[in-house]
Amino acid sequence: MGYSTILNGVIAVLFKLEVGMGMVGKNRKTGKIPTWIKRDGKFVQEKVPTASEVQPGWWVGGCYAHELKKDWAGVVDLTVEFPESCIKRTRGYISLPTWDGVPCSPAQLEEAATFAVNAAQQGGDVLVHCAHGRGRSTTVMCACLVKAGLFDTWKEAFEKGIQPQRSVCKLNKRMRENLTAWQEHYVDGEPKKKGQ
Repeated sequence: MGYSTILNGVIAVLFKLEVGMGMVGKNRKTGKIPTWIKRDGKFVQEKVPTASEVQPGWWVGGCYAHELKKDWAGVVDLTVEFPESCIKRTRGYISLPTWDGVPCSPAQLEEAATFAVNAAQQGGDVLVHCAHGRGRSTTVMCACLVKAGLFDTWKEAFEKGIQPQRSVCKLNKRMRENLTAWQEHYVDGEPKKKGQ
């Protein structure tokens, strides 16, 4: 009991400080995590679709998206806590490990959106996933859909482009703040090109 209390306390502090995402040891190129960190069994969760196509060719999902047995033009992996299961079925892969509930920074949103749009332009579908496909992945997908020229604002992308197709998607206050900062700096701050 003492060990797990200490471990959970350390994780809580790291979460609050938004540091330590690389401490788990996830390889950012291959998406693998060390054997010592793996757990047996699946997490108990409410029924959530593995992944949903929120716009043609644009998918939001969770860490079990490999169950779709689909090939991807690109995968944006936002998990710290899971190995990447789609790595053998994607032409392009980027890992931006963030704790559950913690959004990507505006710079990371831009990096992910640029990667995703470039992957989509190569032909094929793009998957953005976190653990369950609710918050982190939704935040990044908002930026992707704006960067791709499908919507003018992240709010429009969320309300019209994502939520109608995947109702479990939610954005917390910090996710909304980071998307607003991203929009102001990377979209409104410079001329926007369609399909950029």
